[in-house]
Formats: sequence, structure tokens, C-alpha cells
Amino acid sequence: MAHFKYRALDADGVAQHGTLEAADETAATAILQKRGLLLLGLEASANSGLRAAMRRGAMNGAALVSFTQQLATLLGAGQPLERALTILLKQTHEPKRQALLERIREQVKAGKPLSQALEEEHGQFSSLYISMVRAGEAGGSLENTLRQLSDYLERSQMLRGEVINALIYPIFLVVGVLGSLALLLAYVVPQFVPIFRDLGVPIPFITQAILWLGEFLSAYGLLLLGAIVALIWGVAVLRRDPQRRQRHDRRLLFIKVIGPLLQRIEAARLARTLGTLLSNGVALLQAMTIVRQVCGNYALRAQVEQATEWVKGGGTLAQAFGEQPLLPELALQMIEVGEQAGNLDGMLLKVADVFDVEAKRGIDRLLAALVPSLTVVMAVMVAVIMLAIMLPLMSLTSNI
Repeated sequence: MAHFKYRALDADGVAQHGTLEAADETAATAILQKRGLLLLGLEASANSGLRAAMRRGAMNGAALVSFTQQLATLLGAGQPLERALTILLKQTHEPKRQALLERIREQVKAGKPLSQALEEEHGQFSSLYISMVRAGEAGGSLENTLRQLSDYLERSQMLRGEVINALIYPIFLVVGVLGSLALLLAYVVPQFVPIFRDLGVPIPFITQAILWLGEFLSAYGLLLLGAIVALIWGVAVLRRDPQRRQRHDRRLLFIKVIGPLLQRIEAARLARTLGTLLSNGVALLQAMTIVRQVCGNYALRAQVEQATEWVKGGGTLAQAFGEQPLLPELALQMIEVGEQAGNLDGMLLKVADVFDVEAKRGIDRLLAALVPSLTVVMAVMVAVIMLAIMLPLMSLTSNI
């Protein structure tokens, strides 16, 4: 998401200016047109990344889930919206969140719908969140919509948390062992170089290789580290190019072992987002636009955009995604069945449930194999270094 500065005229001809967050210039223009504004100028904000970093944090992650759940509960208890926001404001002690809720409450108090109040807090609430709230308001079922939205957000948070928790141990294992190996090669191994030269015994090839590697890391270790950092930075810069990022993400989806797992994760996210939007009365084309912004894989994002055009032309969703399949075949078949049965939203939610389970199972299996594999590889590397050091000493002992 990027930030844009805009200049526009409202219906009364009054000049309006400000900033908003959108996926690109086209999406920003569409948002302004929905507000009934005549666009005069639009440009990307130069410090959008810094501004986004400063603004975010008031309502994200677990805080957003809690806010949505509590608001739905208060509305379900018969509290008016303004009163419910006042109660939530009194329960909040974090300054940024208090200021955010205060602004939203004042907007609602002034007669604006909740969706519009949320939309004016640029970058704090996603297009998915705002669209579902707007659909709930239009259908007179804001409470149920908020409950579904909180379930959706909670599932997303839970899956993200499970992945992060599962990766903590392998990451610490890799960093710890690589650090130990670097310490051995850069500082311990070079201490044996003059000793082996003075012994006058034949040095095996493996020992020579390890000694050379140790001397190289000792002399050029910092330079090598800088080169690795520069390489990572260069790759990150290259990935900013949408076309290159799209080709890279497409290749990722077809890598053995990792590719099928990524397909399941993306299929679950896409299906749950689209199914949740459709079940709350959001039109298919509008829902597809929001889903495109949610997709983390650029290749799939491009396919969603193509599918939107296909649906506009009268095609079916299953046909659109089946042209160049990036999603699992089972997902495409279930989407086709849902369209034929006239129950696309319900079938999409079932697709999400199926692939959520499969993705979690795949992650568990991958990590279950990854940890012992890493342990064995690192143990072999340490054993090779120790063997390289011990072989000349053993040779000297045998010659005594």
C-alpha cells in the first residue's frame, strides 16, 4: 500500500486536499470518485513509508481483533454505536489508540456512518475491513458483520502466530550454529596454522582446506559480511520492480515442497477473504478488487486482476483462475461447484477451511523435518572441522 496526496473539488465546488492510502494510483482515483470528489491532482507522498510507520501501531493485529469483538458484543447488547465507542474509549489506555477512537467517535457523533469514519483514518483500517463494515451497515446487520470480521481477523492472526512460533526454534538453531562455526573458522582454526607448520608432518587436504577457509574468514570476514548485506539489499531493490517480483513469485509457487505449501496458504487467504466479503453482501467485482490487495504473492495478484476482467466480460471465476492455474486443482474444482450450485460464498469458506488445515499440516511436517535436518547438517560441519584439526595431531602421535 502507498500513500498519495490529492487535490479535489467536492459537490459544492469547495477545494479539498489531503492524503489517502491505496494500492496504486488507479485504486486511489477510484476511492476519491466514490467520495464524490472531482480529482484535480494526485501524487505519491515522498515520505509515505515513514508516515505509515509512524501512524501504524494504533490499531493492528490483536488490538484490531479485540476492538472488533468488543464493538460487536456491545452492539449485540443493544448499545447505540456512539455509546459503544465511548465505552471502548474509556477502556483504552494506549494514547495512540485513544486518539484514534476519539476521532472515530466524533465522526460518528457528527452523523457519519462508521465505514466513512474508518475510511478517513487513512492506513489504519484495510479496504477489506471498511468494505465489510459498509456492507453490514447497508444490510442492517452491522453486529453480525463485525462478528464475522473478528473471526476472520482472529483466524489470520492465529495462522500467522503459529507460523512465527514454529519458526523461532529453527531460526535460533541456524543462527547459533552458524555463529559457532564462524567463530571456529575465523578465530580458533587460524591459531593452529603456525602449530601445524612447525610440526613438520604432512597435512591432509581436508585440513589444508579448513585452514585456508579459516584464514580467509579471519582476513576478509567483515568484507564478506558486507557483501552479503549488499547482496540482500540489491535483491530487495530488484524485487521492487513489479514485473520482476511477479516472475519471481510465480517461480516460488512451483518450487518442489515449498511451492505446494505456498499455494495452499494463498488459496486459503484468497478464498476466506472473498467468501467473507461475498457472504456479507459485497458485490463480486468490488470483492475481487479488495482480494487483489490482500494477496501477498504478486503473480496471484496479477491473476486476480485478470480474473476480475474475465468476470466483467461474463466469464466464471473458476474459468478465470483455471486459465493459468496458480491455485491447487481442488480449490478450482470446489469454486466451480460453488458457482454451479449458486453458493459461491459458502463454498469459498469451505475451501478456506480445507486449505487452512492442509497448510498447517504442511507447515508442521516441513518444520518437523527441518529441525533434525539442520541439526544433522550442522553436526556434520562441526565434525568435519574437528576432524581436520585432529588428523595432523593423530599423524604426529603415530610417528612418535
